[in-house]
Amino acid sequence: MKLQFWSIGKPHEPFVKEGIELYTHRLKNYFPVAWQLIPSPKNTGMLGEADLKKKEGETILSLLKPEDYLVVLEERGKMLTSEKLALFIQQRANESVKTMIFLIGGAYGVSEGILKRANFSWSLSSLVFPHQLVRLILAEQIYRAATILRNEKYHHT
Repeated sequence: MKLQFWSIGKPHEPFVKEGIELYTHRLKNYFPVAWQLIPSPKNTGMLGEADLKKKEGETILSLLKPEDYLVVLEERGKMLTSEKLALFIQQRANESVKTMIFLIGGAYGVSEGILKRANFSWSLSSLVFPHQLVRLILAEQIYRAATILRNEKYHHT
């Protein structure tokens, strides 16, 4: 199963880039993994919240394939422990999912169209984090889940 991390916005800031690269590199020992940074629509300052979410959603939907398994990181999504996340990933692999995409939406979240298309909505926390930190947390948590699946010691060090 291939893992893809998609995020709306600018390239990784230097203060998180090193951590994202570290966990992404480590994760490649378990799954093929890639990042796709999707630029914000042009003239975002001229768009209202609903229009911006709609434009971002249209872009994302145009990039998705019908068989992609879409996990949206969403504040109203389901919270998972690290062990449950590992089980969730293993279950998708057992179902022969070819590509699992983890999507970090834009500043205002994702459109209704994306939520309807999503196979699963996941909340990292009740707290709100900057998108750059969400990228780092996502990479680390998926790496942690992979080590749990292999019964490796990282989870408890």
